[in-house]
Amino acid sequence: MVIDGAMGTTIRGYGLDEQQTRGERFKNAPRDVRNNGDLLSITQPDVIGDIHKRFLEAGADIIETNTFSGTSLAQSEFFHPGWERGAHEDEGRKGPEYFQRVLEDKFLNELAWDINYESARLCRKWADEIGSATGRKRYVAGAVGPMTVSLSQFPDPEDLSFRRITFDQAVEAYRHQIRGLIAGGSDILIVETIFDTLNAKAAVVAIGDVFAADKIKLPVMISAAVGNGGETMISGQVTEAYLHAMRHIRPLSIGLNCSLGPEKMRPHLSELSAKCDTFVSAYPNAGEPDPLSPTGFPYLPEDMERLMDDFAASGLLNIAGGCCGNTPDHIAAIARAVGRHAPRALPEQSAVPPMRLSGSQPYSLTSETNFLMIGERTNVTGSPRFSKLVKEGKLDEALAVARQQVENGANVIDINFDEGLLDGEATMTKFLKLIQAEPEIAKVPIMVDSSKWSVIEAGLKILQGKGIVNSISLKEGEDKFREQARRILQYGAAAVVMAFDEQGQAATYED
Repeated sequence: MVIDGAMGTTIRGYGLDEQQTRGERFKNAPRDVRNNGDLLSITQPDVIGDIHKRFLEAGADIIETNTFSGTSLAQSEFFHPGWERGAHEDEGRKGPEYFQRVLEDKFLNELAWDINYESARLCRKWADEIGSATGRKRYVAGAVGPMTVSLSQFPDPEDLSFRRITFDQAVEAYRHQIRGLIAGGSDILIVETIFDTLNAKAAVVAIGDVFAADKIKLPVMISAAVGNGGETMISGQVTEAYLHAMRHIRPLSIGLNCSLGPEKMRPHLSELSAKCDTFVSAYPNAGEPDPLSPTGFPYLPEDMERLMDDFAASGLLNIAGGCCGNTPDHIAAIARAVGRHAPRALPEQSAVPPMRLSGSQPYSLTSETNFLMIGERTNVTGSPRFSKLVKEGKLDEALAVARQQVENGANVIDINFDEGLLDGEATMTKFLKLIQAEPEIAKVPIMVDSSKWSVIEAGLKILQGKGIVNSISLKEGEDKFREQARRILQYGAAAVVMAFDEQGQAATYED
């Protein structure tokens, strides 16, 4: 199937100025909004509709909504909380308190809803119209972008545990966006241009929450933006580790987009295609940025046709399109290229490892390598040294214990703060954030270990990779067990299940 091209690139071809972008509704906006292309679904719907129409006529089977920055958190870059009431923008470091005000701001919530609903409605209109005219069904993909703030990035070098937003705040913003996209008529949701896998996991949790609460389920596509080495741009997670971290949602497809041109994307796409048991998508940029090119990127439609023909001929992908620099003419060329070849075949199920884990690097258990070495020294009951440092509040120094575990060959490190005088949730959260800033530790999967569910969940909200929960059981009954197991799956973790129920621990095989 063919997905559409670059909305931003194509918008620039219409030459819209600041006032046209503002329209009547946003004429008093507190700062320039010309680069806020999502507003055009409200202020210039005819332009956005024409772009969708052109991509569909070029051969796109799937068109994306104009909602890359469609959360209230992203829109706060242009409209600070309370601006319409004369409030001044906060100066200095913006953190969770500021973004909580964003989430509670009436204007920003209404704006986010309208952007997503109207964008999806526009897509739906043109997908149905062109689909009917051509006799070929077209699909609307509700685009969920990465946001402008990162859950993994540590913006303050003096405080490596500081994050601008919390996981729960990201989930709340994404839930609101997703409901608007669904209400407007999306067939698919696409979490795209993932530069921080933890942001994507927040989007996936939000999707699961909406599906469960609203009793609806749509296919989900996942797509990351990677650097030259195949790592996600901020969280530094390599391609296979990203696959392990995101496949729990059982997506329609996992793929790559943006950041690279086709040549540099190819080795990472090839690796993903070989190891992925879902459909694979790719929509690269039209080469490397080139400010002298009319589109900002150098490749012409015939260049993209040649390069994407190679992708398709090599059996690398199932869904193809273009990102930055790709106009409707580029998409027509890509459609011709992939139309000449059969789509990628899914691998045999037996080729998929029985257990896949990840930190920033992947780890797979197979029938041949089924031994997992877990470092237990980062556990207040497993190491007197670690326990002493933690109790003294010296978490920076306690990282040395974790580093030593990895250096000594641990495949996974178990982290536990179950000690009566400790705030388990706060300590787990801070320590895991500090690990994110230590590449040599963050490369291995994490086992979040606690007898308290609240501590386990706090830890899961920090893991960008696929970790392990240690543990859950039937101790509190089947309903609680099922609830916790579902939540663990939603966070994308594996679980250790203890043979324990309301009557106590199993003593025999029969028990």
